[in-house]
Amino acid sequence: MRSNLKLAASMHPIASEDELRRLEETYCSHGDTVHYSQKPKFFESCDGSFVFDAAETPFLDLQMWYSAVNFGYRNERLNNAAHRQLDRLPQVASQYLHREKVELATLIARDAEHKFGSKGRVHFNVGGSQAVEDSLKLVRNYTGGKSLMFAFEGGYHGRTLGATSITSSYRYRRRYGHFGERAQFIEFPYHFRGPKGMSKEEYGHYCVQKFARLFESEYNGVWDPKAGKSEYAAFYIEPIQGTGGYVIPPMNFFKELKKVLDDHGILLVVDEIQMGVYRTGKLWSIEHFGVSPDVLVFGKAITNGLNPLSGIWAKEEMINPTIFPPGSTHSTFASNPMGTAVALETLRMVSETDFGASVMERGALFLEGLKELQSRHPIVGDVDGLGLALRMEICGPDGFTPDKATLDWMSDEGMKGDLAVDGRKYGLVLDVGGYHKNVITLAPNLMISREEIELAILLLDQLLTRAERR
Repeated sequence: MRSNLKLAASMHPIASEDELRRLEETYCSHGDTVHYSQKPKFFESCDGSFVFDAAETPFLDLQMWYSAVNFGYRNERLNNAAHRQLDRLPQVASQYLHREKVELATLIARDAEHKFGSKGRVHFNVGGSQAVEDSLKLVRNYTGGKSLMFAFEGGYHGRTLGATSITSSYRYRRRYGHFGERAQFIEFPYHFRGPKGMSKEEYGHYCVQKFARLFESEYNGVWDPKAGKSEYAAFYIEPIQGTGGYVIPPMNFFKELKKVLDDHGILLVVDEIQMGVYRTGKLWSIEHFGVSPDVLVFGKAITNGLNPLSGIWAKEEMINPTIFPPGSTHSTFASNPMGTAVALETLRMVSETDFGASVMERGALFLEGLKELQSRHPIVGDVDGLGLALRMEICGPDGFTPDKATLDWMSDEGMKGDLAVDGRKYGLVLDVGGYHKNVITLAPNLMISREEIELAILLLDQLLTRAERR
């Protein structure tokens, strides 16, 4: 008992930050992403678009937990939904039913049927990677055990073993041996770094034709023209690349790609984990591109970063009980009532107004500010955006050569909390992405105010100026 009391005393919340750092250094794994930074920041509270340190310095968050907190920190309406569920039915085994699961699945499935023209069903899980795993099981089951997939260069689908196999970065696989069923990675139309002399649409067409060439002959390795069958089951896509740097393809790209897939019996699986739930001004980002998926994977922002919930929507012929029967896949915390209750309230909330229009309006204002910064700072090579999924690519003085070191410095500089506007000090939370890790991937609060957008531009301006003068 005495040793337990000593342990409890050592965990008392008045422990200093220095003491907490010593404990973290000793007892916490460094296998997560915290120690990408030399001295990770401690935060004490949050509200709206801001997180606050112990000194109550406001840090404007322009990545919102990798687009998981789309509706602002401590969103009162969504927090209240969590509290109500906590007081009524916070826990129940996933082998039983609760009304929030059924109502949420119905909302998602009916919306998908209206938009994509296909009846379907929803299967829940907890994290994005786990939902990707479920989708892989679904695809392999439906296609008679085919285990090979296409995915994009620059694509990111998670870090479980199955999800890692379709994520293009070798560094996520390197430590874990050979991946015999690794995806074949296909060129994505990243126009800023594509062939010169092509319009964005021409480059998109070029990438589709390059992919289609794989099916011209059996000797290209993926197609048997005599049987009319492909060795590959599905193509996994992010409509807008997330970790790859918020790369936005031309509007013609996915229509042309989908025709190639349909012609060869290959499924389209759309990963909406980061871009879904109105990040781009629509519930699902694929809606911008005029194609219908066979499977759609979602997660992150559907609970605004509260109790985790993810899931898949799939067409009826792939997921009906005769082909995907009970026990085909399972997670203890799948369809947990805290998650489904908040997700249900999220979808109700965004349906009450033209939420997408407000996101597009805010996004256009933010992008206008980024373009103005680009015009004044030579190290800004490219800016782009769709809704409030925005990018700023940091380059050398030539405006093109990737400059990861400068962006790393800017990210650390923003975390110092010493940027000043109108006599008040601020910090700036940025996320780094891109093929060369030189892209600021901006995913602000979807409810960000005009004043906060103006503040963001002022703070980015200061960071860019400091970077150019250092």
